[in-house]
Amino acid sequence: MPKLSVVVPLHNVAPFADATLGSLARNADPDIEFLLVDDCSTDDTPALVDRWADRLPQARVIRHETNVGIAAARNSGIDAARGDFVTFLDGDDWYAPGHLTRLLHAAQELDCDFARTDHVQATGTSRVVRRAPARLRDTVMDPREGIASPEWETMVDYPFVWAGIYHRRLFEDGGQRFTTRLRTAEDRLWVWQLHLNARTYAALSLYGIFYRRGVTTSLTQIKDSRQLDFFPAYDTLLGQLREDRDADILLPKAVRTYCAMIAFHNEKADAYEPATLRRLRQESTAALHRMPQPVLDRTLTMMDTRRSTLLNRLRDKQKAA
Repeated sequence: MPKLSVVVPLHNVAPFADATLGSLARNADPDIEFLLVDDCSTDDTPALVDRWADRLPQARVIRHETNVGIAAARNSGIDAARGDFVTFLDGDDWYAPGHLTRLLHAAQELDCDFARTDHVQATGTSRVVRRAPARLRDTVMDPREGIASPEWETMVDYPFVWAGIYHRRLFEDGGQRFTTRLRTAEDRLWVWQLHLNARTYAALSLYGIFYRRGVTTSLTQIKDSRQLDFFPAYDTLLGQLREDRDADILLPKAVRTYCAMIAFHNEKADAYEPATLRRLRQESTAALHRMPQPVLDRTLTMMDTRRSTLLNRLRDKQKAA
């Protein structure tokens, strides 16, 4: 049986598939299996997946008859995984040679529920190392400590699920799945739930995964209503935190992050389609009204003037209504 399962969802990534799947070949090991999830691609991706699957040891191809999105594609891979650990790779990213073996050995040595890594951000020919904002390295910690204070960048602000490795016990009995109704921001909710539900975690001093930025087909580049799924993602999170034993400690961080997301999207609103822009304005105002108001009041006093002014203006629309 494999010790590590690598879940690779792919949808219409033909220009990048050879680089992505070729990097798997350079990480092949008897302890590693590859689960290639073709999410109903309509370009040359299926043919490329089949060609590389024949070359990769312990590779299995999972086909979706309809396009169901990256959350469901990752879930399909989780359900099929046989390894003691699971990791993820997006269809347009790639690994350095030998990265997966190093990742597996580090996870086995620490034996925690999950471990996060650094990564290399690749924009054209530029390469920049992005470090996971963990307090300590190569040390087992309490995942709730990775949420920490609203004033700091913390591990829940590092939503790259592929920059990590996760023990299979997290997924038992249907646990720790991605929310399939979210077309974007599913990773942000998933990372928060990971830190809330797991018992132990670590940050590893590894950066062998390359994250390709600026891809026009990436979900981060779309300008339609899919970008607004951060609203239901953070509404779900706030609902869960209200019932959490540490609600008073954790809600300020979630509210601050939610506010930062609202400000970020409104600051680039002119790039959106007109219907999406109208919905963004409406949902921003409604979301601010739904937040716990005393926590929101404190949050707005802590944010910089530019963003707090924007958010207060949106909030005042609800009061006027």
